[in-house]
Amino acid sequence: MPSIVTVTFNPAIDKSTSVPLLIHEKKLKGTQPVYESGGGGINVARAIRKLGAEATAIYLAGGYSGITFTKLLAEESIETIVTEIKGNTRENFVVVETDTNKQYRFNMPGPKIFEDEWQQCLRTIEQIKDATYIVASGSLPEGVPTDIFARIATIAQKKNARLIVDTSGEALKKALDAGVYLIKPNLTELSSLLGKEIPINGVSNAARELINKGNCEVIVVSMGNAGAVLVTKELIQQVKPPTVKRKSTVGAGDSMVAGITLSLSKNKNLKEAIQYGVACGTAATMNEGTELCRKEDADYLFTLIQKELSI
Repeated sequence: MPSIVTVTFNPAIDKSTSVPLLIHEKKLKGTQPVYESGGGGINVARAIRKLGAEATAIYLAGGYSGITFTKLLAEESIETIVTEIKGNTRENFVVVETDTNKQYRFNMPGPKIFEDEWQQCLRTIEQIKDATYIVASGSLPEGVPTDIFARIATIAQKKNARLIVDTSGEALKKALDAGVYLIKPNLTELSSLLGKEIPINGVSNAARELINKGNCEVIVVSMGNAGAVLVTKELIQQVKPPTVKRKSTVGAGDSMVAGITLSLSKNKNLKEAIQYGVACGTAATMNEGTELCRKEDADYLFTLIQKELSI
């Protein structure tokens, strides 16, 4: 199977717990916390592992929390290549109100990254010999330049690897200018790329407008409960998710990217890839806290999506 590599510049330990209700100025007793490694590309690699395949996770980590972070990945048998940094790996916090099923997410800023650290990470990517798919995903911490994904695009082009980017803001714009295989913006991010507000019924035309500029082959626009729209020069397909009981949206987008990337690595066509991606993203919402998709759920939802589209 082609090699899948993920890149994460701002990983985090995700801690999750639950309480009946959040009440200010009252000492609340949460459930036993769950600790999981997280951050865009990390979640993609973990989801691919849960789906029964392998991906190599390249990331920055440091301090006591970085040691714990890498240990958590080792417990899941994720292949990793770590760039050591001076700062501490960040820690995020998720609290679920069980009485209301509301979720509160506290995302912390990452550590300051120094130039020699992010440069080393780029060198690590360059040294990977068999990468067929490179997934660069997530936010950027202080110190990492916004053209970092564009630099990875140049590396990917030299390697003849397909680059999949899932980020936002200037980092996404610069990556697109450099040329990528696939991006996965949401509606807000798509609007930002085009400098105008895009209505939900204008998604396909807007994505096609970007593709016609020639720097991207595939755009998958994620639309939450409405699923996703796949757009290429020749193809437009919307995939709506089956109705499920949603418990958490954490990791749904990363699970979608994992499903798409894994399908493409298995030489599935783009239609099947987005269908499986939506199935994986939806499967992730069925779990509490920061848990990603489960293979049995994703496979079952995939069959439902295929049946619906064949009607």
